[in-house]
Amino acid sequence: MNWDRIKGNWGQLTGSVKEQWGKLTDDDLTKIEGQREQLVGHIQERYGLARDAADAQVKAWQERH
Repeated sequence: MNWDRIKGNWGQLTGSVKEQWGKLTDDDLTKIEGQREQLVGHIQERYGLARDAADAQVKAWQERH
């Protein structure tokens, strides 16, 4: 799914995001509002990952949705 569709369906996809990245809070998901860079940044922060590793995780998740 392309990111515009993910952004448009963010409300329905937050469950999948929380399943994939359980350390993200509801508040985080509200702040992210379907913005890819925000999602990558929050994953990087919560999981202590390098930016490229967090980006790779988001890319893999995106390809499944």
